[in-house]
Amino acid sequence: MVPQQRSAGSPAPMPDRDPVIDLARFFCLVLVVVAHTMMVSPVLHPDGTVTTENILGNQRWFEPVVWVLQIMPLFFVAGGITGLQSWRRLRARGGTGVDFMQGRLLRLIRPAAVLLAAMFLGLSAARLAGVAPQVIELLASGAGMPLWFLAAYLAAQLNLPWLAALHDRAPWLTFAGLASLVVTVDCLRGVLPPLAYLNMVFLWCAVQQLGFIVTDGRRLQPGRPARFGIVVASNMLLGLLVLLGLYSGNMLVNLNPPNVTLLLLGISQAAALQLFRPGLSRIASLAFVRRMIGLAGRRSMTVYLWHLPLLAAMSGLLLLTDFPQPAGGSTAWWWGRPLVLLGVVALLLPVLALFGRLEERPTASGTPRSRPAAAVLLAAVAVFVPAIDAALNGLTLGLLGGGAACFALAVALLGRIPARLTTPPEPSGGSEPPLPRPPLSANVEP
Repeated sequence: MVPQQRSAGSPAPMPDRDPVIDLARFFCLVLVVVAHTMMVSPVLHPDGTVTTENILGNQRWFEPVVWVLQIMPLFFVAGGITGLQSWRRLRARGGTGVDFMQGRLLRLIRPAAVLLAAMFLGLSAARLAGVAPQVIELLASGAGMPLWFLAAYLAAQLNLPWLAALHDRAPWLTFAGLASLVVTVDCLRGVLPPLAYLNMVFLWCAVQQLGFIVTDGRRLQPGRPARFGIVVASNMLLGLLVLLGLYSGNMLVNLNPPNVTLLLLGISQAAALQLFRPGLSRIASLAFVRRMIGLAGRRSMTVYLWHLPLLAAMSGLLLLTDFPQPAGGSTAWWWGRPLVLLGVVALLLPVLALFGRLEERPTASGTPRSRPAAAVLLAAVAVFVPAIDAALNGLTLGLLGGGAACFALAVALLGRIPARLTTPPEPSGGSEPPLPRPPLSANVEP
């Protein structure tokens, strides 16, 4: 996103919205939703027990496909691009790192708090209605899977201000340092397995740093032939690591906890994003594409958080009916996937109508002072305590309730974002671009 040129003395323009990043995020979101409809397949056994199968993840032919379509690193590259721009604009308005943390936390945890509360109440009601505890725990752990991304994304974004400062001083050295931490954790994880979870921070911060490099344009980026070479070289190195047996070729296995294979994918995807930018820009400039990705961008977190719980609930309810249940991976099962996708979309529409506005920037009236740093840091602790517990021990019904309470506490501690940090100033002829006006665009955040 590059500020438009303006004549001397004219008002500072609003920052342009990068349609390529909007398009990339939209593609990632659609791919995640579609992939989950082809992966979740609960099975009711004759003895009454229920298990779930990852149909795609269990098929060998899917490994090279997920190698190409594992787009989680691209989410963090895009987050680095938009986050760095937002931080620089906020800093130009007099905002601090604490203000940035406050805005990011509120934007992400308000919709998540409602989801956790709804899941806790819904599954508690199912438990009281006689649903087996084993089924309840299965639904809780499966439906809550998207929350790991929220925790990892928050960890990367909350570290953004000081990582941006390091990037401004030594961009490549900062990235190399983070990459070294990722490799070090991978080398030690065999000796002490819990260390692997440190890469939930180190790795995703390193991938986010790639977004910083993309943001700073020609000052740091290589030319077009070099970008193509980076895509090829990173995938060849990844293939060598898999061929040597150091890592799995299944990028779903490598995802949680993440390892260096995801960093190599991030490098490849960041280079590919810039390599194909001219073509993506033409696609994103189409009027109907702009409308579609603009609407999806304003509700993307709600779609991401809710689609899997709704899919799990729908699949669980169907097990209680006489609706045909073809064997996972069979021809009939594959033909039924479009119907499952349509069902999830139909269930998402009322959820978006009810809870989608929680993604909008909660701005206070007037010009109150920012929240104290202690309150913001305590809110972050309240969010990460249940997140770390879920990562280490799995998501249970009790943890859903505790997590909802912790998230609600965090929202109360954070309050609302002061208007002075989100309302553009009066034109002053300065050179710094102002913050975007509400409502938020898909890729220009507080």
